[in-house]
Amino acid sequence: MLAAPNGRTRCGAEGRDETEGGRSGPKPLCGRGEGGARWRRRRRCRGRGRLRAAAMWPCGGRRQRRFGGAAVLLGVLWLLARRFNWSELIPMRLWGRTLGLQTENSQFLLEGMPFRIFGGSMHYFRVPREYWEDRMLKMKACGLNTLTTYVPWNLHEQTRGKFDFTQDLDLEAFLSLAAKNGLWVILRPGPYICSEWDLGGLPSWLLQDPEMQLRTTYKGFTEAVDAYFDHLMPIVVPLQYKKGGPIIAVQVENEYGSYAKDPNYMAYVKRALLSRGIVELLMTSDNKNGLSFGLVEGALATVNFQKLEPGVLKYLDTVQRDQPKMVMEYWTGWFDNWGGPHYVFDADEMVNTVASILKLGASINLYMFHGGTNFGFMNGALETDEYKSDVTSYDYDAVLTEAGDYTSKFFKLRQLFSAIIGQPLPLPPMIESKASYGAILLHQYISLWDVLPSLIQPFKSEFPVNMENLHLNDSSGQSYGYVLYETVIFGGGHLHSRDHVRDRAQVFVNTMYVGELDYNTVELSLPEGQGFRQLRLLVENRGRVNYGLALNEQRKGLIGDVFLNKTPLRNFKIYSLEMKPDFMKSLQQVAGWSAVPDYFVGPAFFRGRLWIEHQPQDTFLKLQGWEKGVVFVNGHNLGRYWKIGPQETLYLPGPWLQKGNNEIVIFEERTAGRIIQSVDIPYLGRTQPR
Repeated sequence: MLAAPNGRTRCGAEGRDETEGGRSGPKPLCGRGEGGARWRRRRRCRGRGRLRAAAMWPCGGRRQRRFGGAAVLLGVLWLLARRFNWSELIPMRLWGRTLGLQTENSQFLLEGMPFRIFGGSMHYFRVPREYWEDRMLKMKACGLNTLTTYVPWNLHEQTRGKFDFTQDLDLEAFLSLAAKNGLWVILRPGPYICSEWDLGGLPSWLLQDPEMQLRTTYKGFTEAVDAYFDHLMPIVVPLQYKKGGPIIAVQVENEYGSYAKDPNYMAYVKRALLSRGIVELLMTSDNKNGLSFGLVEGALATVNFQKLEPGVLKYLDTVQRDQPKMVMEYWTGWFDNWGGPHYVFDADEMVNTVASILKLGASINLYMFHGGTNFGFMNGALETDEYKSDVTSYDYDAVLTEAGDYTSKFFKLRQLFSAIIGQPLPLPPMIESKASYGAILLHQYISLWDVLPSLIQPFKSEFPVNMENLHLNDSSGQSYGYVLYETVIFGGGHLHSRDHVRDRAQVFVNTMYVGELDYNTVELSLPEGQGFRQLRLLVENRGRVNYGLALNEQRKGLIGDVFLNKTPLRNFKIYSLEMKPDFMKSLQQVAGWSAVPDYFVGPAFFRGRLWIEHQPQDTFLKLQGWEKGVVFVNGHNLGRYWKIGPQETLYLPGPWLQKGNNEIVIFEERTAGRIIQSVDIPYLGRTQPR
């Protein structure tokens, strides 16, 4: 089989291929011998007019290897029959790119030669840019030849009409780096990506339209997709295989068979890709139950699963005949929800299943090879029997840990792939040391109630307004974070949400905490009092559902009336608490910070400093004694913590730290501690086998 490259360009190494059904693979591909003869008929070498293969191979011998060398190579080929040929192609320098990735007689061909995809998923938006290359080198060292990644629309177009492909969102740089490090790419541009990511990667401003029908040919949705693709595809198209780039395939949408609300939708997405210059092989991706509903003509169907049920790969033949089989998502672990366990998947069972898949002749993509982190407020949620939001860590019990360290899965897979390939793999890169900086004192605080007058200008509305329809961010509304709703009440009584709180509201009378409203608790008793008082509802968006049929109902904040003694509340002041970088910077300058008392309850901001003497390293923050909130370090939003677990530490990447002073700010909703601990080992909670 052909595989992706390691950067060497000299001709001379032998090509070896697995033989299946007694048929031998390609012979030497350096322009000499039987294999070379086949390629001589295709193309002449540049430069001195010599004939070379369209594929460039690492140097495994000198130019003097002629007829005697070819005979030796043929002997080696015989001995290594039924092995893969892992001589490596070079994505950014391969000559004569005309055919691309094709399907023929139940196998993949790349530039006309048999090819097998050994892939791994890694998402650039979940990994600090400084670590992209390290993770790619580890992919290569594991034996993989292909990287797959989603593209999150809601990060690239956070505000309608304003696109960001810079810094950690520099997709072009990420894909070019994959090519540099010898990895092909399967791109999964959506527009919907699922991925345990807020709203499956769709921007929340789409929900400003009360009639919005996501993932359909509804005009309001397709117009937004077209505008997004008009900006995304000019970045992607030049990086396709036939144009000299690493992209060998592009996925049409994602798991649409599990949604399937519009029979015309997949054809629309396919046209949207093709009309903007996508020329590589198209694929779809679904679980077994959704396969037949997620098909689109002209795209190869692939399947997703974790347990290899009998006949699941053969089932692909019922929806498409004589096509190569591919597992687009082989789930190497699983994600976690707040309040649940930390799921783990046995390494031996995983590797044995991968071996079985490969033995059946299928290609595979490991989802995830490296999971990374749901930094900020970007985690998704599930809503089946009940709403469950995902934790900050996307460790996934994957092949690499959240911080990019090796696991037993890595070494077992490396052993498996090395045995299949039949040649040495690159040495695994050294792991980065982790630091334990010890206890960090949070020495100052400021109450949220003291911040409001000076930093946030409220909106006034007779009725409650959901987060997405607030008039801010160039009319794109608020996407994430918190919203505070204030109104005036007289007396106390029975407060009822009518299930209009999304997702969790802390209720205060003036500054006195009364209780919480959420999906399970929809009513509270408010204490009686003299005169007019302020009723405050601090509502948190815990993450929008990313999978299932409820995507159109993911508006957050107060999505309807709240009643006091059966009378709907009116005349609100609404404060947006997105906690964006500009807000956090202004927060540091606001007057009113004071020493933390022995006992204090939030909501409040707390701050402290971490002093680092030497080169910063990755670390993990443990918030024992704190209840629920968000952590910011040097302006970076690390994500949410919550004492209900399972996750007990937050990953803090070394590149986000600096020598000297590092500013830490915590927004705590309720009960605050005095210190946090910087430790060198993560703790993701009580484990439960998946």
